[in-house]
Amino acid sequence: MWECPKCGRKFKNTNQSHYCGPAPQSIEEYILQQPENIQPYLRQIKDTVKGALPEALEKISWSMPTYWKKRNLIQFAASKKHIGLYPGPEAVEAFADRLTDWKTSKGAIQFPYEKPLPLELIAEIAKWCEKKYGI
Repeated sequence: MWECPKCGRKFKNTNQSHYCGPAPQSIEEYILQQPENIQPYLRQIKDTVKGALPEALEKISWSMPTYWKKRNLIQFAASKKHIGLYPGPEAVEAFADRLTDWKTSKGAIQFPYEKPLPLELIAEIAKWCEKKYGI
């Protein structure tokens, strides 16, 4: 077990990537806690998802920016080399043919910082999530 020297949390993997400290209280606070060079990417995704889901509530869930409407619809988070978008496994499967340029896993899409963000696609995925999960 590896223990983070900053926050004391214990992990199976040495140097496990994680967030130290209390969870942010808003999406803007989350963005401001990230490195300055990453903040513009996060704002682009925030603005895109908010534009696609104007009635969804913005909140923090699992320490990640989340758009909610009776349940979590879509989330995103910063990592060292990419931004993770978490629309859920059904969304990743539904858009699989359009996600071939990015790494995906069950319920997650990785957008590396060195590539432009596919904002139109992100908006489509967000709207799909609202239609599918918005209840």
